[in-house]
Amino acid sequence: MAEDDELAAFRECWKEELTSNKEDKPLVCAPSPSSDVSVQAGQNDFKNRYFEDLNNLNKACSPSQSEGGGGIEDEACVGGGRNATAESEDQPEYVAIARSLLDGRTSPLLDRIQEERTRRKRQYQNMTNACSASLQQPQQQQPKRKVKKDEELLDLLIQDLNEVNDIPFFDVELPYELALKIFQYLNSTELGRCAQVSRAWRVLAEDSVLWFKMCTGEGYHQEASVSDSPCWKSTLRDCRNSAKTVRSNWKNRVGSISQLQFELGKVLCDVSSCDNFVLAGYTSGDVRLWDTLNWDSTASYLKINSLSANSEPRPYVRCVDLWSTETGGEPLLHYQSTGTIQALALSPDSPTLCSAAGPDIRLDCADDRGYWRTVCQARLPKTVESLVLVPGRAQQCPLAALVAGEAVYLLDPREEQPQTLHSVYGHPVTCLDASDSHVALGVKRTGWAMHDGGNKIHVYSLETCKSVACVGDSLGDFTCINLRDSPPHLLVCGNKDRRVRVFDLRAGSSVASLYAHHLGVTSVQADDWKIVSGGGEGLVCVWEMRMGAKLWEMHNRHPVRHVRFNTSTLVTANIPDDKSPRGACITDDDLTAHRRHRGVICHYDFSEDALSQDHILPICRSDYIDSSGYNYNIGLAVPYDRLAGSHPSH
Repeated sequence: MAEDDELAAFRECWKEELTSNKEDKPLVCAPSPSSDVSVQAGQNDFKNRYFEDLNNLNKACSPSQSEGGGGIEDEACVGGGRNATAESEDQPEYVAIARSLLDGRTSPLLDRIQEERTRRKRQYQNMTNACSASLQQPQQQQPKRKVKKDEELLDLLIQDLNEVNDIPFFDVELPYELALKIFQYLNSTELGRCAQVSRAWRVLAEDSVLWFKMCTGEGYHQEASVSDSPCWKSTLRDCRNSAKTVRSNWKNRVGSISQLQFELGKVLCDVSSCDNFVLAGYTSGDVRLWDTLNWDSTASYLKINSLSANSEPRPYVRCVDLWSTETGGEPLLHYQSTGTIQALALSPDSPTLCSAAGPDIRLDCADDRGYWRTVCQARLPKTVESLVLVPGRAQQCPLAALVAGEAVYLLDPREEQPQTLHSVYGHPVTCLDASDSHVALGVKRTGWAMHDGGNKIHVYSLETCKSVACVGDSLGDFTCINLRDSPPHLLVCGNKDRRVRVFDLRAGSSVASLYAHHLGVTSVQADDWKIVSGGGEGLVCVWEMRMGAKLWEMHNRHPVRHVRFNTSTLVTANIPDDKSPRGACITDDDLTAHRRHRGVICHYDFSEDALSQDHILPICRSDYIDSSGYNYNIGLAVPYDRLAGSHPSH
């Protein structure tokens, strides 16, 4: 009520000033009829004292004109009074003093001027309080006044001032698009707080463009457009809840498992996976493709080239075929090589294929019309052992990294010869991987070099071709490196000394070192919170990186040669070392391999509902009467047995 009374008093005072015909009338409030005389008298006394004090102050500030004044001090005290008088004769003298101060001139009586200002403010405050007290009387005692146009404008002005105080300034001054650019730098929590400020801020904070960019920035719906969802805020919330559920399922082994077996009695040779596709090759020469999102896809069976099928004997490893994952059927590209294909790599983000037969290298690319052609051929001094294509170069020229003996080369179609990236005589390269900006390689040190700390991992920059980090110092050979799928500035690797290590490339130090597999680590991958590793004994282990603890493990007979996972799925492949095993019986010479010798591909899906009937992985239901005894893992009957330190007896 006090605030309303003050606002009413302010409005009445302003109305009185607007309706007054006298320009020099001071600001007064409308008094009540009972106190009209007393208030008017008090106002007149206040006005007389006000200008009388100002005259005394001006006389004290200005020295006698007859004593030869003039000079700088006179100008400072008078403050250009003569100029002010010329401009406006009825202007008060205190305005001239203020102008002189604004012009930079000083006065010897600044302290007295400040005291006078304080006294005037105190008198004005007392006068305002008296007016407020008079306005608190009943409304019927106040005189009725005519409603004029000026008063209506005043009401509108006061209402506008109130709205300006309630709405932020850039809602009135800035365009909507410019205010939206300011809001795009806020996260979801800050946008939620801004939505509670006002209606205008809520409209900005809930704009679909902001939440669409935030959703795609976190990795959800990368191929979508703004118009695909009516409410991107709800879409982002659902995606985050799903990601939280999937992460919990990873830790608690909640999901489904499928074994991708090719039932033709042949042995598994190699496995590769990308996105939702899994590709496998067998000793029979057949190739099988699975689409884990569309299990009934017509591209599941890939036909071999007719020339390869009709030739005797069939060239299992001396020809290269390339298929489309959309159509399957006949290969899009087919060529034969005089030597054995030692290494093969297909880019996941561009139509590029690189192959190596002995020391010969071939790089094929597809043009805009879909026609494949050879863009580069080269020959190295030694046989190529492994190669990788640098990812993220869809808009640039393809680039491949190759290992041949002790040297690592970069193959660029724009260069005449491969460029040597690393070469140390007597120290062969054991593993290789590449990201969009770096190449990592494991180097084996022998002889005198073992006293220099052991085996190392060197990381080179693709921009400068210079070494940017050197980590490791291990007595065992590095067997696998994953730089492409690792978090930024991190590298995960496996070693024959049974350990999985994570290195920080910025500091050159070890982040985690886990004793994982007693027959050595064969495959590994990591993200921002977990590590999945495979070993020569057939174990697939899932680790929590921060705690360095094993969450769960899965066992199969043969060594793990392939491990790849994304947010909700995991693909593992156990590939036998012996590609020509004997039959079911030791005296049986049947060429059809027994099922336990063929190898197995496992596909895990952790997006399954935890309330479904078969949501627990089969490993958790293993018992002593299971026919497939090599799948036992009784020590992991409870997800946190390993964390608690309990090891049930077998």
